[in-house]
Amino acid sequence: MVEPRMARTSPIVKANKEVVGRKVVNPQGESLGKVEEIMLDSAPGRIAYAVLSFGGFLGLGDKLFAVPWNALRFDPQSEAFVLNADKRFLENAPGFDKENWPDMTNSTWRANVYSYYKATPYWE
Repeated sequence: MVEPRMARTSPIVKANKEVVGRKVVNPQGESLGKVEEIMLDSAPGRIAYAVLSFGGFLGLGDKLFAVPWNALRFDPQSEAFVLNADKRFLENAPGFDKENWPDMTNSTWRANVYSYYKATPYWE
């Protein structure tokens, strides 16, 4: 029995090799950091956030940000994720440091993050 082929509109990639470490830029091409982690909401099996590092020097003093996955888009030409934001927007975004991660299951915190980026919550 031959299984029917399903049309795919975008590639399926390995997060640990193709996403983590990938640079993030704004539409003007300015560097906004890189993807440090991908956070999964395991119950519905959805990507909740990309953890973005920004600032610092050589990885020291970087601030981390939970960016809603749907606030990012991949640009194959630049091989980078694009976030529609400037550096000032990101500097003022709710963030955290590597030693003090927020409780990402806290519904108020999640709602605030999605609201800040004007992203549609994946759980709605």
